[in-house]
Formats: sequence, structure tokens, C-alpha cells
Amino acid sequence: MKRLGVNIDHVATIRNARGGAHPNPLEISKQAIKFGADSITIHLREDRRHINDNDLKKIVKTKIPLNLELACDYKMMKIALKNNPTFVCLVPEKRKEITTEGGLNLIKYFKKIKFIVNRLNNKKIRTSLFINPSLRDVLYSKKINAKCIEIHTGKLSNLIKTNKNYKHELKKIKRCSKYANSLGIEVHAGHGMDYKTAKILSKIDEIKEFNIGHFIIGEAISIGLMNVIKRFKKIIRK
Repeated sequence: MKRLGVNIDHVATIRNARGGAHPNPLEISKQAIKFGADSITIHLREDRRHINDNDLKKIVKTKIPLNLELACDYKMMKIALKNNPTFVCLVPEKRKEITTEGGLNLIKYFKKIKFIVNRLNNKKIRTSLFINPSLRDVLYSKKINAKCIEIHTGKLSNLIKTNKNYKHELKKIKRCSKYANSLGIEVHAGHGMDYKTAKILSKIDEIKEFNIGHFIIGEAISIGLMNVIKRFKKIIRK
């Protein structure tokens, strides 16, 4: 059964715009799970531009399955080990980027990433690596001993949204998903997805989890969080 993770970062973005306490990321997390989400994703950025440490502490104290996105950094690793979330996804992070621009550089930072993954594995925190759809990166994910990969679907999503030919990018994702599965690595997908992209990717049997945030929060303004989550659950489980 394919799973849906709901990223609530931009609930915190809206809250922070006024400097108050509303909307409350914890309460929205509870609602998302109630409406059918399988997990909640938050990205605790180094500059704390949306989710903050207090949000993390509050959510992790509940029984909500939490996927904590973190920069591949020793300080952030210590935060994960201290808070013990259900899952961690290591992502590249640049201060000036609007959103995550691509996958990790597994070759350049191989030793550092492997050290962090081993520490998290020892704590029994399921750890995934956010990677580009590259067979080489899948292989290095195996060498690093990651339990999962999350394939960056941003390029595919942009091609689909702009009505451009996306077949080559989709083929890359399919090949990587099959290769990872053959290596015993669980496959997730995330970044930039909307209904159409999710429907296309849902046809890839090897993808077990979809992590979607910006579109869900934006669409919820129009039709409500419950309706968006139910629609995505229906799409990915067909």
C-alpha cells in the first residue's frame, strides 16, 4: 500500500508571517493524520525560516509518525538523535534557495553522509537520502547503508506543469526505482508534485511513499485539507 506524507512547512510559513501562533503546525499535523495522511514531514532548516525547534518538540511528543528533513550537518544530526523522530530524510540545503533545488552530492560528501546515516541507523531511526534520479546515486545510497531513498521529482513536475516532454525524466525515475528495489532500498518520491504528477508516478510499483507539501497546503485554501488528502490518497492507491 502506497503511503502519503504531508509536509506542513508552509503552515509554519503562514504562522510566521504574522509572528503569532496561528495556524498551529501541531494541530494541522493532527488533522492531516485524521484525514488519512500516513505521516507528517517537517524540514527543520538551519535558518529556521518556517518550522522551529519548538514545533519539532511538540510534534515528536505525540504518536504522529514524523519524517524530519535535515541538512547533512553534524549539528542537525545531534538534534535528530536528541528528539528521536520516527524517520529522517537527509537533504541538501542552501541558505538562499527558495526550496530544495536537487539531490545530495553523495560522492563529494560520502564519508560525512555515511557517518550520519550510521549514527541514525544505530538509533533505529529509518533514514532516507534525498537524491536525483541517478543510478550512480542509488548505488552510493546502498554503499552508505541508507534504508530508503527519496527521488527528487522537481524536474519531472516542472516539465509536466509546463506541458513539455517529460518521458525521458520519467524513464530515469522508473529505472532508479527498479534498481533501488533490487538493492533492497525502499523508494520514496518528493518535490513539486501536484495531482497529475502524483497520478503518473503512482504507476511505478516500486515507489512506496509520496511526500507532498506546498501543493497540499496551497490547495487546502481552496477545497480544504481533508478533501486534498483524500484526493491524493485515491490517486496514489489506484
